[in-house]
Amino acid sequence: MNHQAAGPARRRLPGPALRLAAPAGTLAVVCAAFAYVGAVDPREPGHYPVCPLLDLTGLYCPGCGGLRSAYAVAHADVGAALGANALAVAAYGAFAVFVVFWMVRAGRSRPVTVPLRSTHWWVLGGLALAFTVVRNLPFGTGLAP
Repeated sequence: MNHQAAGPARRRLPGPALRLAAPAGTLAVVCAAFAYVGAVDPREPGHYPVCPLLDLTGLYCPGCGGLRSAYAVAHADVGAALGANALAVAAYGAFAVFVVFWMVRAGRSRPVTVPLRSTHWWVLGGLALAFTVVRNLPFGTGLAP
């Protein structure tokens, strides 16, 4: 006797837990990283490596102050976070919006795509370059960590 299913095979969608595993796992890792940085002060020497560009040239890269800004965000001090690295704080905010978007789309079984074209990458690179240049000039000391 043949016990095969009659008709075309039905495709089962993964359950909500499986659909939310990637965004929830990503969020958990990022929260753990912020918790670690919040617990281990980056202003105390010896806990984190120094920026090689700053160490070799004395110039701030676009990431300089990023750990200090993450520490300030972990302690809910937005002013100090912006003072340490405003670009990083903007990136933290953009990432938070993306994770919410990702979780909602995943929860509704919808694909998540971020159609970044080369123009977007050029704009982001130009923004990072402008931020780097300005924070290293005398009139841009407000952006320096």
